[in-house]
Amino acid sequence: MSMLTNLELLRRVPLFSALTPAQSANIADVVVKKRFKRGELIVEQGKRSNALYIILAGRARVLNSDNRGREVILATLQAGDYIGEMSLIDGEPHSATVRADIQVDVLVLGQEAFARCVPDNSSMTYNILRGMVRRLRQADRKIESLALMDVYGRVARCLQDFAVDDGSGTMVVRERISRQDLAKMVGASREMVSRVMKDLEERGFVQTQEDGSLMVKDRLSALS
Repeated sequence: MSMLTNLELLRRVPLFSALTPAQSANIADVVVKKRFKRGELIVEQGKRSNALYIILAGRARVLNSDNRGREVILATLQAGDYIGEMSLIDGEPHSATVRADIQVDVLVLGQEAFARCVPDNSSMTYNILRGMVRRLRQADRKIESLALMDVYGRVARCLQDFAVDDGSGTMVVRERISRQDLAKMVGASREMVSRVMKDLEERGFVQTQEDGSLMVKDRLSALS
């Protein structure tokens, strides 16, 4: 890797194949090479790195974990794949951890340089990108909950995702969600979800309001 220039390395990456020679040269001036040893974290769930990592060689795993340390593997990344683009587009922390499975060599493109490579943030294209990132984050959360949580945890997370602030700091699920639809969302039977919802109400985690909305108590988060 050390014998090749940044420009030569960029030409080997499919992500940059559509760039003009001038654009490639500009990016080659600002990317830096970095190496991660086996087991090192490239990015960490819940944190920001403000950079795009393009894998040149090696293999990495995309992981999600719960508060008990249990992990689910979301994907395996290899040469040509890239890491961190979602956070650069929407400004949110990483939705997953990426760990080097073996030694990994990457090119690192900083946030400012990345911003010059994507459409203006007021354009329709950029808004579509943000929408795609939002859906990917939701998909990651659903995969994580299905793999790591019991039905209680999955129902709790689903309710939290639907809850909005009513203006007084109280989180409320305004739209009515049938038990059947909720069961399909969390991958459980309607009967099981009905039992879970009844138990959550009896234990004071949620409360049905007169208008049919559902008040979600803060301590529901302990279940998810």
